[in-house]
Amino acid sequence: MENTYPDGDNFICADCGHEWPQQAAVAEESGRIVRDANGTVLQDGDSVVLIKDLKVKGSSITLKQGSKVKSIRLVGEGDHEVDCKLDEGKFMLKACFLKKV
Repeated sequence: MENTYPDGDNFICADCGHEWPQQAAVAEESGRIVRDANGTVLQDGDSVVLIKDLKVKGSSITLKQGSKVKSIRLVGEGDHEVDCKLDEGKFMLKACFLKKV
């Protein structure tokens, strides 16, 4: 809206008095809000766990449920939002198969 102004860590609407954090506005503008299977927001460097077995296309490798992935990296394009490294190699995963630790 036109009549908003920053106040500390929040934005305030002068018309209705609604307040919201500036960090959330920055994340929404960049379009990089990625949520795990439980709806928790993921960020670069988070640790996650696979919630189900995933078969890798074109390979006999299966990523096992419960495998922990440290230090993920979020990518903006495509339907696979998470770039990570496991013992089996480097993979791009969908966030809906992950749970934040």
